[in-house]
Amino acid sequence: MPIKLPSDLPAFDVLTREGVMVMAEETAARQDIRPLRIGLLNLMPKKIQTENQFARLIGATPLQIELSLIRMSEHQTKNTAAEHMETFYRPFAEVADTGEKFDGLIITGAPIEHLPFEEVTYWEELTRVFDWTQGHVQSTFGVCWGGMAMIHHFHGVQKHMLDAKAFGAVRHRNCDPASPYLRGFSDDMVIPVSRWTELRRSEIEAAGLKILIDSDETGPCLVEDPDHRALYIFNHLEYDSGTLKEEYDRDVASGKPINVPANYYPGDDPTQRPQNRWRSHAHLLYGNWINQIYQSTPYDLASIGKAGR
Repeated sequence: MPIKLPSDLPAFDVLTREGVMVMAEETAARQDIRPLRIGLLNLMPKKIQTENQFARLIGATPLQIELSLIRMSEHQTKNTAAEHMETFYRPFAEVADTGEKFDGLIITGAPIEHLPFEEVTYWEELTRVFDWTQGHVQSTFGVCWGGMAMIHHFHGVQKHMLDAKAFGAVRHRNCDPASPYLRGFSDDMVIPVSRWTELRRSEIEAAGLKILIDSDETGPCLVEDPDHRALYIFNHLEYDSGTLKEEYDRDVASGKPINVPANYYPGDDPTQRPQNRWRSHAHLLYGNWINQIYQSTPYDLASIGKAGR
């Protein structure tokens, strides 16, 4: 089954060219089926690139998906055209006012790791988003800074600055092969990492949370929080093949100190074409997440967030 997107959203053409099944809204309206409603709270500067990355992954399952794009109410992006934001995004305040509910919500990262959480300009509203998910979302997926912020809000787990950026395609291990979120996963895998902060294993475990994917080099990657119906991933399985290259080239061009992303280019040579060694696990993880939502979400959206759900 396809993912339902507005026909004029850039991701519609991008995914169609890649062979992902995409359905226009007018076609979906003729089908007698309830699609899974997935929201994307997009905090990244490059909105369109991020839309494409997540739509690609959640649109690859056998289920029909309806993707809703959400932004913070007051924060104005400087990297995406205002017309795009006005056409395709709704502010969170508007979404909350309608009382609508979602089967799933993805909260992306944001390039603001250096700031204490409480100094982020939209922190107060974001904490309202976190609390709102408990009554309006069946399952929430916090990604990178979004996951760090959510685990901090609910459990007080702190992020810690690194001396050097964790940057590259890093080997990780599967800590819980029996987890439904890790069905089909290898015992170890490569995952893109791009961050200046870390969360520590001991502090996550002290909060009573289960680490599903871990790395000796860069620490915990995927954490399950069943009490809040949430997953937190601190790395970037959604990245395209060239995303780490774009980040590296950007920093080199601006004169910022940056290491060549580890284990990414053949021979660690940035003149070579980077290799994607995480694509299959990215599809597995997001496909498993969608499947778990499908298995647990009520048919009646109004029942999401009620006692026992």
